[in-house]
Amino acid sequence: MKAKAHDAADVVVPAPMPDFGPGGPGPGKRSGADPAAVAAAIEAAAGTGEYYRAAKVRATVSGLNGTTDVIAFTGDASWGGYTMVAGRWIDRPGEAVVPTPFLAATGTRVGGTVTLNGLAEPVTVRIVGEVLDPRNDGMQVFTDASTLAAAHPDLTETSHHLVVASGTEVAGYVDALNKDLAPLGVTARAGGLDGGSDMVVTLNTLSVILTLMLVAVAALGVLNGVLLDTRERVREIGVHKALGMTPRQTIAMVLTSVSVTGLAAGGLGVPLGVTLHGRVLPAMGDSVGLRLPDSVIAVYHAAELLPLALGGLLIAVLGALLPAGWAAGARTATALRTE
Repeated sequence: MKAKAHDAADVVVPAPMPDFGPGGPGPGKRSGADPAAVAAAIEAAAGTGEYYRAAKVRATVSGLNGTTDVIAFTGDASWGGYTMVAGRWIDRPGEAVVPTPFLAATGTRVGGTVTLNGLAEPVTVRIVGEVLDPRNDGMQVFTDASTLAAAHPDLTETSHHLVVASGTEVAGYVDALNKDLAPLGVTARAGGLDGGSDMVVTLNTLSVILTLMLVAVAALGVLNGVLLDTRERVREIGVHKALGMTPRQTIAMVLTSVSVTGLAAGGLGVPLGVTLHGRVLPAMGDSVGLRLPDSVIAVYHAAELLPLALGGLLIAVLGALLPAGWAAGARTATALRTE
């Protein structure tokens, strides 16, 4: 979600919305906000750090049906959260980066060229990078605004993205900036994953529930196995009790008998799980025409894998606690008489 959201900006001023007046939206009617005036207000605001503008222009590309969104940047957008799959970000006019579906649909690759039509005049750009962006079915082209200068595009559909200077409080900055932007008809808001937060919470909740269910099933499996093993060894346990084994020692003996199995399960299960994750996730991306970068796939770190490996031991101990308690509470005479 973070890789595709491009939410690295602390503050965002969205593009103006259509003007829904008494006569309806009407073709081409917008709020009237001047991108240059908005940019001037942002640059003049105290606490503004890095900043770029992103204007959306619609063009056509040979081999593709309909129009393609061309995102034209003014300023350095390399810090904006665009996750590269291959190649590099644009650093000069005439270059562009595109999502994986665009490359597949046009039969191009990094290093090739495409021509943007439907503007005042055709514009040819060289593809220098492949970016992760599934929006608009991946039919987008990201380039520098100066690349389109000769085509005289309409840049009124412009959003503004910025980070605040060190020591500046975002909420206070937004409030102050909105006072300057109010006469222009636009409003700044704090950046972030607001749009996808509900989905992330839902996915995390489902993951927790499924994990707890799997742990419960695994612990019940251990419980069943240890219970059968303990009942088969009840006479042996009675002999140990007769020789002076305490209830705590009995519990320790039963738990120790499953600890090696638990450690082995964790030691084998974690590498297997990471390996499957590294194969399944790219396959899921391929199924929808996306190539996922390593930064999206490599989510497990060494410091997190050790506790996961010890999870096998924890599950084994949890499953063996009930049989261990039963063995500790069994009367010695009863255990000795058991055949």
